[in-house]
Amino acid sequence: MPIKVYKPTTPGRRNMSVNAFAEITTNKPHKPLLEAKPKKSGRNNQGRITVRHRGGGVKQAYRKIDFKRFDKLDIPATVETVEYDPNRTAWIALLLYADGERRYMLAPDKINVGDHIICSAKAKIKPGNRMQIRNIPVGFDIYNLELKEGKGGQIIRSAGSSGKVVSLDSELAQVMLPSGSVRFVSKDCFATIGVVSNLDHQNVVIGKAGRKRLMGRRPQVLGKSMNAADHPHGGGEGHTAIGPKMPKTPWGKVALGKKTRRAKHSDHLIVKPRRKKKR
Repeated sequence: MPIKVYKPTTPGRRNMSVNAFAEITTNKPHKPLLEAKPKKSGRNNQGRITVRHRGGGVKQAYRKIDFKRFDKLDIPATVETVEYDPNRTAWIALLLYADGERRYMLAPDKINVGDHIICSAKAKIKPGNRMQIRNIPVGFDIYNLELKEGKGGQIIRSAGSSGKVVSLDSELAQVMLPSGSVRFVSKDCFATIGVVSNLDHQNVVIGKAGRKRLMGRRPQVLGKSMNAADHPHGGGEGHTAIGPKMPKTPWGKVALGKKTRRAKHSDHLIVKPRRKKKR
């Protein structure tokens, strides 16, 4: 997928790049599958900011994505369009099923208009086909993976990501995730064959702050630029280093390097963690 690089006509254009959208076949979404998407600006249902540095941005409509495809089991579909989705990093594909219904799905890499795909317990190993993990050979790339039967795809959904089926020997399948960790997953869970589209998303250089504002991201301020009353890193003469004290969040909790993951009931399903244990 090509990346378009601009000439440095202004400081903001210098080193800036955008996606060339070579795979996109239309710029008009399917209206029956659109929903209004109100702005939250990082606030919860009580109106309190729970995520900082959010707000503004271009108005977006939500595309209804079918992450399950269960009720279309064994019904073949044809790819009508490959479209841009402002709510995610990957492209989406509009499917026309044999019964006449249209739905969106996460598009795999190298999918083309006119391709035929299907969701079935056992199907042909082909990008876009969705099937149970027990029927996916070891070593094939997968995405949009279920963690709980019937819940639909929950992980491996961002641009360019993929996992792999590592083993099918035991009662549970072993799947390697994009982070490198390996975990147990039920063999009855579904996954889609292929790699998530828009592989060059990570190579795009934003270039200027105004482009981030259009994405709904507001400015951030370093803690050491604040007053001591506003941040544990603040105060002093000029920009002082954090020093020997542990980095803190604005609320005084330890950050950067301290493990914050709480024990979960699913910990026993992780065969190999994504981080190596320090000796």
